Amino acid sequence: MTRIGIVAEPAGENRVAVSPATTARIVALGYEVAVERGAGTASSFPDEAYADAGATVVDRAEAWGADVVLAITAPTPADIARLRPDATFVGLLSPALRPELLEQLAARGVTALALDAVPRISRAQSMDVLSSMANIAGYRAVVEAAHEFGRFFTGQVTAAGKVPPAKVLVAGAGVAGLAAIGAASSLGAIVRATDPRPEVADQVRSIGGEYLAVVVPEEQQEVSSDGYAKATSDAYDRRARELYSEQAAEVDVVITTALIPGRAAPRLLTASDIALMKPGSVVVDMAAGQGGNVEGSVAGERVVTANGVIILGYTDLAGRLPQQASQLYGTNLLNLLTLLTPGKDGRLTLDHDDVVQRAVTVTQGGAVTWPPPAVAVSAAPAAAPPAPASAPARRAPNPRARLGLAIAGITALFLVCVFAPPPLPQHFLVLTLSVVVGFYVIGKVAHALHTPLMSVTNAISGIIVVGAMTQLGSASLLVQLLATVAVLVASINIFGGFAVTRRMLAMFRKGDAK
Repeated sequence: MTRIGIVAEPAGENRVAVSPATTARIVALGYEVAVERGAGTASSFPDEAYADAGATVVDRAEAWGADVVLAITAPTPADIARLRPDATFVGLLSPALRPELLEQLAARGVTALALDAVPRISRAQSMDVLSSMANIAGYRAVVEAAHEFGRFFTGQVTAAGKVPPAKVLVAGAGVAGLAAIGAASSLGAIVRATDPRPEVADQVRSIGGEYLAVVVPEEQQEVSSDGYAKATSDAYDRRARELYSEQAAEVDVVITTALIPGRAAPRLLTASDIALMKPGSVVVDMAAGQGGNVEGSVAGERVVTANGVIILGYTDLAGRLPQQASQLYGTNLLNLLTLLTPGKDGRLTLDHDDVVQRAVTVTQGGAVTWPPPAVAVSAAPAAAPPAPASAPARRAPNPRARLGLAIAGITALFLVCVFAPPPLPQHFLVLTLSVVVGFYVIGKVAHALHTPLMSVTNAISGIIVVGAMTQLGSASLLVQLLATVAVLVASINIFGGFAVTRRMLAMFRKGDAK
């Protein structure tokens, strides 16, 4: 049985790779789990909770000596020496920025899996640690800014006067940026956002933000091919600098999230931009650990400028919510282990034909396997394929043909009402009006509600049960049998329709729908 070791993180890192709840699910995959003593203390996970989940609490050397070691931070040279030569290490390795670490792991013979190298494709979303942590960090960035800011985020009208809402600018609308936009908007602030990818504009608006486009007429903006923002052109950068200067003089809070994988963080706010901001304004530089988006920010530090602007360069934003962050990180790890354990027999198997497994494997068999083959994805909708040359061209609707059909239909209805024997005209008229009314009513219903609408319509159509019940007293045995079957089937239609409707509508209710 393969043994998995969960190790304690170094001082300053409050998270742990796996929570007790996730440990139980790893044990269910067939693995034996050993947890370093005190590994979850900073995340409020006591050793007893891990023992109750089926893990063994061990010392540091035994945890690092496991077949598979799970961690968050990259191992130090001393930690690498503790690893077995044939061990597998899983954690955040920053392979594009730390080639020397990969060389050390390869020299030790360790198979290293970098969770921060998961490709951004649909089926890998459940393993995307960067997105999970960025979501928490974006939320926490707003909390830190609100803590430092000297006023309400929301506007208020009180007996003592009117309080205007805070104005927040979020630079970058990735996962962290969208989380920050949503949090600031929920607090009542006026939120604006910029991003070089125009396809994120609808996402920004959907969570209460205003998208500020950087318009560069002489060039076409490139669509992201891997889910991340790209390096921008000189023309774009010039216009963006002007936009940031304009916004810096107006907003109260700026949160920067711009990162380009494998490169230093781009500089967005200069010292002159900071000088334009009002005293008491707050800047949160979420890229401070990779060079910073803001001139003057210091990784891990709180800086106050000469004009009273507070710059936060905290690099542990996700770790400031350690219990939640550990739970999400552990879930990402569990999903990866599930992929690597197809037989659920406690045996970890790597398949390099799988694009996700190949992408995260950065060292194996004494060799560095980074970078992996490119995985191209696009955040933009795919273009429709061109029609084959032999296919006939689809003609546009002819307004005259439509008018002719409408006149023919009205004429047919008139003839039926005039010449058909009663009560056929009345029934036909009701049917026609029902079709027209139904068409316009259903056409105004959102697509997401079509299924509950159809189910409740089925229930209403079960009114035929009334007609069947009137025939139960018929003198004919055949009629009685048919009426009984009709009552049974129509009753199923009625109760089933309302049951499906209730279940579907519960999906659209907030909170615990009971």
